[in-house]
Amino acid sequence: MITASLKKRENIAEYLLYMWQIEDLIRANGLDIEKIKSNIIDQYSGLSDSQKKDMEDWYESLIDMMRREDVVDKGHLQLNKNIIISLDDLHRRLLADQKYASYSAQFYHTLPIIVELRAKAGEKKAGEIETCFNALYGILMLRLQGKDISDETMQAASQISKFLALLSHYYKLDYNNELFKD
Repeated sequence: MITASLKKRENIAEYLLYMWQIEDLIRANGLDIEKIKSNIIDQYSGLSDSQKKDMEDWYESLIDMMRREDVVDKGHLQLNKNIIISLDDLHRRLLADQKYASYSAQFYHTLPIIVELRAKAGEKKAGEIETCFNALYGILMLRLQGKDISDETMQAASQISKFLALLSHYYKLDYNNELFKD
């Protein structure tokens, strides 16, 4: 919870990937708060009882949202989808503004990777920004499972990461009303 709010302020891309991982952790624990307390919350030995209670409340609220939004088995919470929508909107605004030519260049350098990923997605096509996040999250999951990742995939991930880092930087500026000043 504390980590999430810090990530959200500092790096929206890291925050979103973190929240997707939290969704999966909740699923892995069967949306059972007692399992989450034992497997996750209780592992934080440096936290006070009050902090652990706050964490428990946060997880319980996410579990409740996952049930209400019917993303118990798969999918993402609306609050996470809204971030993708915001990033898509910012992405379009940056591409349309000539002041951000370096952003456009970074995007067009990444676009062939995005096109290739979208072609492989079959019926599950996502927008450009979500495709980037799906790729990075997939690689994160492969790493956590200890699976081999090809050099080509790592190079693609590196380019996607650079692009999303730049988008995240502009998101933070936009959030602080420092981006589209005249």
